[in-house]
Amino acid sequence: MPKIYEMSPHLADLIAAGEVVERPASVVKELTENSVDAGAGSITVEIKSGGMAEIRITDDGCGIAAEDVETAFLRHATSKLRTERDLEAIGTLGFRGEALAAIASVSRVELLTRERGAAEGTRLLLDAGVKRDKSPRGLPEGTTVYVRDLFFNTPARQKFMKNDRAEGSAVTTAVARLALSHPEISVRYIKDGKEEFHTPGDGNLQSAAYCTLGREFAKGLLTAENKVDGITVTGFVSTPAAARGNRAWQFFFLNGRFIKSKLLQAAVEQAYKNSLFTGRFPVCLLNVTMSPAAVDVNVHPTKLEVRFADERGAFDAVYWAVRGALEREEAPKELTISRSTLNVTGKLSAGAIPGSKVFAPGGNTGSRSGGGFASGKAASGGEFFKTVRTPEHRETPPVPTPKSGPALRPNAVSRPGTVTLRDAVSTPDQARIPLPEKPAAVPQKEETPQTPDWRYVGEALDTYIIVERGDSLLLIDKHAAHERILFDKLKSQKAEHTPQLLLTPQVCKVGEEAAGTLMEHEAFLEELGFELSDFGGGSIALRAAPLDMDLSDPAGILEEIADKLTSGGRRDVEAMRDDVLHTVACKAAIKAGKRTDPRELTDLIEKVLSGAVRYCPHGRPVMVELTKSMLDRSFKRA
Repeated sequence: MPKIYEMSPHLADLIAAGEVVERPASVVKELTENSVDAGAGSITVEIKSGGMAEIRITDDGCGIAAEDVETAFLRHATSKLRTERDLEAIGTLGFRGEALAAIASVSRVELLTRERGAAEGTRLLLDAGVKRDKSPRGLPEGTTVYVRDLFFNTPARQKFMKNDRAEGSAVTTAVARLALSHPEISVRYIKDGKEEFHTPGDGNLQSAAYCTLGREFAKGLLTAENKVDGITVTGFVSTPAAARGNRAWQFFFLNGRFIKSKLLQAAVEQAYKNSLFTGRFPVCLLNVTMSPAAVDVNVHPTKLEVRFADERGAFDAVYWAVRGALEREEAPKELTISRSTLNVTGKLSAGAIPGSKVFAPGGNTGSRSGGGFASGKAASGGEFFKTVRTPEHRETPPVPTPKSGPALRPNAVSRPGTVTLRDAVSTPDQARIPLPEKPAAVPQKEETPQTPDWRYVGEALDTYIIVERGDSLLLIDKHAAHERILFDKLKSQKAEHTPQLLLTPQVCKVGEEAAGTLMEHEAFLEELGFELSDFGGGSIALRAAPLDMDLSDPAGILEEIADKLTSGGRRDVEAMRDDVLHTVACKAAIKAGKRTDPRELTDLIEKVLSGAVRYCPHGRPVMVELTKSMLDRSFKRA
């Protein structure tokens, strides 16, 4: 066996640096988190050449005492922990004392800092972790850290870095996450001398989203709020129609820390169930606040992953916050952003967050200079402007408590008292949701029917209902609207579906494989109102069907149900149940391309305009609005 040697401190530092400093974005993340922990009210991040040439982080925090500046760059040196009991309730973003040492070991660092109340500041120069100079300086209160020539002494790491544009985009994403996680801090981001964005630091998450992610993103958000068992959830989620093709626009913050959590992702997506297309993902900006003792943040080198003491509680809190936002959904509200926000706002670079578009608002975006770092202060003002008209508010009924169906097969037995991720994402805990008290009955006076504020105009292409309301024309997809109505009706009946018995059983040729699948799930389908028997030769005898099912093509419906029961691998009963009800509702709904009685269309219009129907079960909107101003512009009248 080869002789065992103790590694040199320098080699150990380089290896440790690889766990913390993966790329320039990692440096920015660690240094800005130190700024937040220092109590900064404003942070400026400036980079050159994607951060490989130079990174500068400036804050107005508490600063570092002259006698502590060298100690701060030692491994495992920290001001945030004293005893092992402090690990049980970590309330700061940084705590390990590895970041500064790791960064200094693979770069050239210049630190400029002055402690609050101190007569003078300190300048410290480090080269690959070795001190080159330390001297007093006249400096403003706060800290500035320059990181130059990243990975200059580790060419093996440097060759794996991507081009400047890709590394710069990663830095942009890191700074955007910082701005969104701490809207109370003014964050300014400058890349190659050009200001990308500047948040006002007014504590308004929507203002921070406006500045970093763009106006179109910020204006279409729904407010999400929930507080239960010591867990508070606040933030915003998107409408189902605004869903994206990936999860890059899902932001979760725990006690001010950006995290990645499959548990919280599952809670959000469960809340959108039956409202999204397959392959579409909701957008969210959610802040979760709980006791630091209820979460372990020390499970990942970069602190991106956490472990919850109560997974079920965290899942439920997020689920019901999102579910409540969707149930209260109304047309997008007015986006009211102060002029001070506009004057400090900017844009994300294209590609910084996948799917993002360059946003260039009007107004001053701060001074810009080429070839160096920009400077200048943001303008301020108290005026407000309005950009989107607000339709009338409509109350929606409270969220129904979900109810699990019976299991198809026994699950593996877990130890008592444990909660797994699979358990947590199945169905939210009903016991945690306080049900509203039923108000006392109030005698109703007879009222004369009111004239509706809309007018039925006609039907276009035997598919779209045309309605005039106020200064708008509304186009309603009759099939999508009716499908949603039927689906909600079927789903609300749960296991109490009323079957319609057929006078003569219908023999449906579905094929051997489909017939086998249907008979395998015979008991499950019977709960939904089906009564089947194997007729042999790949045929199924249908003796009863759900009351709302269209029996013009029973074989086609059974084939589609069999396909959905076998697709997607092993799934929970509720998901399979929804798939079957989707099929029944879709086949029974009013067909597009066929003329429909105006009386049926009137019923659909009333349900859609009441807010009871907004999206079909697949997430498609059921109504599109064309305002008079839009039509006037199209005809060059405005």
